[in-house]
Amino acid sequence: MPKKPVLAVALSLNLLASTQAADWPQFLGPSRNGACEGPILALDWGTNGPPMVWKTPVGHGFSGPVVAERKVILFHRRADEEQVDCLDARTGSRIWHFAYPTKYQDEFGFDDGPRATPVVSDHRVYTFGAEGSLHCLDLMTGTNLWSADLQKDFRPPNGFFGLACSPLIEGEALLLNLGAPNGAGIVAFHKTSGKLLWKNSEDEASYSSPTAATIEARRYVVFFTRNGLVAADPVTGNIGFQYSWHSQNRMSVNAATPLVFGNTIFLSASYGTGAILLRSHDHQLEKLWSGDDLLSNHYATSVEYKGFLFGIHGRTDPGYRPSAALRCVNLNTKKVCWESDTVGAATLTRVGERLLILTEKGELIQIVATPDQFLPKSRAQIFPNLVRAFPAVADGFFYARGQDRLICLDLGKANHE
Repeated sequence: MPKKPVLAVALSLNLLASTQAADWPQFLGPSRNGACEGPILALDWGTNGPPMVWKTPVGHGFSGPVVAERKVILFHRRADEEQVDCLDARTGSRIWHFAYPTKYQDEFGFDDGPRATPVVSDHRVYTFGAEGSLHCLDLMTGTNLWSADLQKDFRPPNGFFGLACSPLIEGEALLLNLGAPNGAGIVAFHKTSGKLLWKNSEDEASYSSPTAATIEARRYVVFFTRNGLVAADPVTGNIGFQYSWHSQNRMSVNAATPLVFGNTIFLSASYGTGAILLRSHDHQLEKLWSGDDLLSNHYATSVEYKGFLFGIHGRTDPGYRPSAALRCVNLNTKKVCWESDTVGAATLTRVGERLLILTEKGELIQIVATPDQFLPKSRAQIFPNLVRAFPAVADGFFYARGQDRLICLDLGKANHE
């Protein structure tokens, strides 16, 4: 083969890899683990935090932003509509808008907006609303390619806060932790046609979103349902293994996404449940350790780095005592390396060797992901009020959603104004 075409193909592949690495196309990022490997962040932001590139008002909901192909997808609610907005990632200007009616009401009177974060795959955007409306939109134009009313088709219970699973794309399948009766606890749809591929499990839905992983040379989609761990073949839906791990309190939730490291799986929940580390051997699960005194994740998923877990331990309900604490835990020795009670409820995102901690009170903290100590390199108040949505990091920019606005910050520049 002539050398020039080979070089052209190689350059195209490198460009594609670079573009994909700059995206944050789904909940918890490119690998669904709350992490990306670059770029290098500015160490000193100053008291004002990283420079703001743009901001825009948002409606209700806790759905996090996602970024793909220099576009930001925002899923929120205004009045009686669930809305999808596509924004230019550099300017915040709106490219297209899609909306449909909703009647969802939060039974606790807390927030009536969607909680599921969209996913972008193969130039398509997938959103899952609080009442079960599933949509597939064209990323470039916002055209509705297909949709489904899962409340009508499957009758899943609303749970405490409506339907909230962030969709997962694996191969040709779009997967949801639906929790519906008649064997539709987990469902898979063809991502381009919307056709039902398979359904399985009688488990009720949790507030945890699934992930995908290769375990002992087999590909699985891994769910943390209301009952516990369920790992299924993404093509057939056949369940490879499952493990019961849940609170005895019916008012509890499982919310953190499972974390998979090689052949081991980490689950964590609050309400007296705690954490468990499982290992797959010959596709059978064995418990390595468990306990409620190590890393009990209430809502936010922990982040792993070099054998250490960083996460929020304890209940994060307002006014609950004892208050939650940020911890670093050694996975192998089951030891707490350090703890800080100055953070409270927060989401964690790893960028290279740094951790970005966005607290529920709107403070952004940067630390080095080390087991040695909790030592903030920078911290700044970037929101004045409640923050619940998970952020996105793409191409050196930080996209975060507060109670009334979505902001874009430049993580590579110091701010000394």
